Amino acid sequence: MTSPILITGGTQRLGLAVAKDLLAQHHKVIVTYRTKKPSVDELTALGAMLIQADFSTQDSLLKLISDVKNQTSSLRAIIHNASDWDQEADTEDYNELFQKMMQVHANAPYQLNLALQDMLSANDIVSDIIHMTDYVQVKGSKKHIAYAASKAALHNLTLSFSALLAPKVKVNSIAPALLMFNEDDSAAYRAKALKKSLLEVCPGAQEAVKAVNYLLSSHYITGQTLHLDGGRHLK
Repeated sequence: MTSPILITGGTQRLGLAVAKDLLAQHHKVIVTYRTKKPSVDELTALGAMLIQADFSTQDSLLKLISDVKNQTSSLRAIIHNASDWDQEADTEDYNELFQKMMQVHANAPYQLNLALQDMLSANDIVSDIIHMTDYVQVKGSKKHIAYAASKAALHNLTLSFSALLAPKVKVNSIAPALLMFNEDDSAAYRAKALKKSLLEVCPGAQEAVKAVNYLLSSHYITGQTLHLDGGRHLK
């Protein structure tokens, strides 16, 4: 029987779209979530296993590792999608902000990869780790400095883990820029945001879904980043 795919933060936006697509392909899927929302019940009804986990706390992370090991002896893939988008303008406790961003985006994937590496290597086929990073990992961000730094750290983990876990596990990143608007984004903001890329489109979550499927199906790509930015780096 096919081993499960673990998706962190898979109950909203890109993670939810990926989880639904993998379930539609009849993969076994384990999804983590931080807070209860309607999509938790939706994914459960579709056949996913849901585990509550808050990656900002070490105790919750260790419990997740234990829960996953209790549910399965092997994993087909880990998709690190859990994310926070906190910014400096919302706090004066910059130490806490930086520690939280590094914990969620770098330390948690780092520990999960190491703790679950034997489960990834237990398959007859090559397994995968996919890190969901961000366009800002190479550009930085004036408004989300700690966030951008933590995503750059996650990008670097892709390089290290691809070397460490080869040839049994492929490790790659997906670095999206704007793929989805929020419901409350104004028309003026949307128009301005579209102009930031060469293609001037907001393609939706399916771009991430297609990128995940490509990486899972490829036999010859590791240590790489798929840049989903519509040519934004050339503007």
